[in-house]
Amino acid sequence: MTITTEEQLDSLREIGRICAIARDAMAAAMEPGMTTAELDAIGRKLLEEHGARSAPEVTYNFPGATCISVNEEIAHGIPGDRVLKAGDLVNIDVSAEKNGVFADTGASFVIPPGNSKLDGLCRDGKKAMWAGIRAVKAGAPLGDIGDAIGKFAKKGGYTLIRNLASHGVGDSLHDEPGEIPTWPDKSERRRMGNGLVFTIEPFLSLGGRMADQKSEDDEWTLVAEPPAPCVQYEHTVVATTRGAVVVTLAA
Repeated sequence: MTITTEEQLDSLREIGRICAIARDAMAAAMEPGMTTAELDAIGRKLLEEHGARSAPEVTYNFPGATCISVNEEIAHGIPGDRVLKAGDLVNIDVSAEKNGVFADTGASFVIPPGNSKLDGLCRDGKKAMWAGIRAVKAGAPLGDIGDAIGKFAKKGGYTLIRNLASHGVGDSLHDEPGEIPTWPDKSERRRMGNGLVFTIEPFLSLGGRMADQKSEDDEWTLVAEPPAPCVQYEHTVVATTRGAVVVTLAA
């Protein structure tokens, strides 16, 4: 999607806020003993109350309203009977559609009590996302995003998952201009058009470099290869001449 009218921006802000509300409510509700299916039900209820539909269900017939990935899982985790425990690293990814407009957001959390290693990874995962967001500006190279995130990751001694990318969003869950690297990529030659809508979602890891299918029986859930803790933070943004407009904020 490329925003050309205030009405489009208002619609995008609306669905972005709904996604953020669901994300934050799910995070606040997490506690040991809860199953991921129970956590997913909280997100589904909020989406429905706001007149929105789960984007993974609508687009891909995903078996859940949201994606919930725990510990070794880094993306596209299927909600089910897995029981959450204290110290678990949990990623909540919420994407939804309302009136034909899509937004996408996500964040990672440690269920208390955590530990310094995972707490630090979460802190820096969020910082990596914001490093990418600060690089957003209409007319600038799309490659600036991955360069900024890569610089931050290298300074902190982290790795980045290099086959899970940011992407266009708005008219569909995965929209033009397609995938956008969140790591340094010299082959990335495109520029950000004014009004372009896309996600910023680096996967910061303590050693993982690629995402791989968890098992032959699970076509959705992805794990890090080599195995290592990984976090994902994600906002939907609009590129403007003044920088990024973040639409997946709850307030």
